[in-house]
Amino acid sequence: MLNNATQIDFTESDHEVSVPVAVVLERTIDSSKKWGIPQWKIFAVVAGKHIHQYDKKMLIHEDDIHRRFFWGGLVLHLHKDGTEGYWYNLLSDTPFLFVICDGEEGDRDLEPTFITANQDEATGYMESDRIVLSIAMPAEICDILERFVISHYRPEQKKKRKRREWASESAYAKTPRQEI
Repeated sequence: MLNNATQIDFTESDHEVSVPVAVVLERTIDSSKKWGIPQWKIFAVVAGKHIHQYDKKMLIHEDDIHRRFFWGGLVLHLHKDGTEGYWYNLLSDTPFLFVICDGEEGDRDLEPTFITANQDEATGYMESDRIVLSIAMPAEICDILERFVISHYRPEQKKKRKRREWASESAYAKTPRQEI
């Protein structure tokens, strides 16, 4: 059981752990630049008791250059079949969370739709031209992820392949010369 590990509310089954989270996205527009193209980054990830109650976009900070938006209603799902990706993330110098967003590069509005701790999954979204933002994983979520990986990760046994005798199976293989 992982639930005693932290103050964060989450649900757990045999194959999955679900952690309600919210993200704070920061949009920066440098008005001194000619085009004023927005730059987006994750300012914070928040997980905790009752965070699932806030499932709307809220503007929480605004100045001349920055706007910060609180987005609730996201859930970090940890799946048993993703443990290898989580393992490699935890082995890195700084484990990350990856937030997949709807929108185009340079848009004034961006909407986070999905969050993952699996590097392979995030890479798949990047390869399909989705916007993927990353942030260092908060310690509380890192603890949950670590316990999940310890409970469920079973490294795949490496097997050496046996070489096939492809030449003997080929219709084009030369047959040995027969002496006359």
